[in-house]
Amino acid sequence: MSKKTDKNSYTIIFAVIMVIVVGSLLAGVAQGLKSKITLNERFEKMQNILYAMDVNDNEGDGDITFISTDKVEEAFSKYITKQLVIQGEEVTEDPEAYLIDIKQEEAKAKDPNYKRRLPLFVGEKDGKTLYVIPMRGKGLWDAIWGFVAVDKSLVVQGVFFDHAGETPGLGAEIKQRYFMDDFTGEHILDGDTFKGITVAKGNNDPVNENKTDNKVDAIAGATITGDGVTAMIKKDMRMYLPYLKSLNQ
Repeated sequence: MSKKTDKNSYTIIFAVIMVIVVGSLLAGVAQGLKSKITLNERFEKMQNILYAMDVNDNEGDGDITFISTDKVEEAFSKYITKQLVIQGEEVTEDPEAYLIDIKQEEAKAKDPNYKRRLPLFVGEKDGKTLYVIPMRGKGLWDAIWGFVAVDKSLVVQGVFFDHAGETPGLGAEIKQRYFMDDFTGEHILDGDTFKGITVAKGNNDPVNENKTDNKVDAIAGATITGDGVTAMIKKDMRMYLPYLKSLNQ
């Protein structure tokens, strides 16, 4: 074999080794990023659930400040006393129920033989037991989602809403304090009848003094997003109704 051939062979071998090394490094970086994203997603879910329970670092009237990521796990363990999974009539405890992907569960539930898993978070704050319900729906442009905390009488104690792509200044306002705070104190039931909460245009109650009308005031110019919030609450809370009503029996 000539020196030129030897040189070419070494070059090829070196190139192959470099491809393997670089590929391994990139795979390691990707796995590291994946782990970080997963951890961030866990923290975000915890923050959102706690926010619905009014556990946050808000100071001013318009603040939306979550418990910081370095404290959120401790706060979650402190305030969340149980994580439940409801499947039909079966209710079990699961310390990682908060990791259930409700979008995936909704898709699986299209199979009539599949029993959808419904995560429910039981918390204690200021001597009161709260039940935090996750939900997901459709806004004007993309997905909307949230958490609604109720007491055993099905009176709302707090909410958190978010969105993937609603219009700034319009539908995106569902995650602003002035909108979310309106839900606190609202009743889900009208007597024994489930009503949910309607985001109502022309509600004639702009400061939301009437908490038993099952309505909050709509966001001007965001009718479709508001309708999406209404539909989301009614659709997803209805699934939890048998369990929640059993708390008063």
